[in-house]
Amino acid sequence: QVQLVESGGGLVQAGDSLRLSCAASGRTFSDYNLGWFRQPPGKEREFVAAISRTGSNTYYADSVKGRFTISRGNAKNTVYLQMNSLKPEDTAVYYCAKARAVVPLNPRQAYEYDSWGQGTQVTVSS
Repeated sequence: QVQLVESGGGLVQAGDSLRLSCAASGRTFSDYNLGWFRQPPGKEREFVAAISRTGSNTYYADSVKGRFTISRGNAKNTVYLQMNSLKPEDTAVYYCAKARAVVPLNPRQAYEYDSWGQGTQVTVSS
């Protein structure tokens, strides 16, 4: 089983940047796609970004495309989410997750992931 621990959240102003990190331990990190999801207050969890095993393929929600960048450091067992030009609507608890399958058919869907971190709060003030 993989354990995932997010860090890097905080309170920032609109237009600022944050970088979230997710450290993994347990099974072989580089064998799996990884994703970031978020849950805004009072709303359902939603997809943010995903990255393939080697990092060659990335996927983004339309709402963050061009502002957020997902990357991974397999040597460090860590996945990152660089968030630039933050907006108040980016306020949410952010979760990282490990894909269930080696090659998920729908990396934007939460059901493709079977291990989740505890989440880190990101709050963007206007």
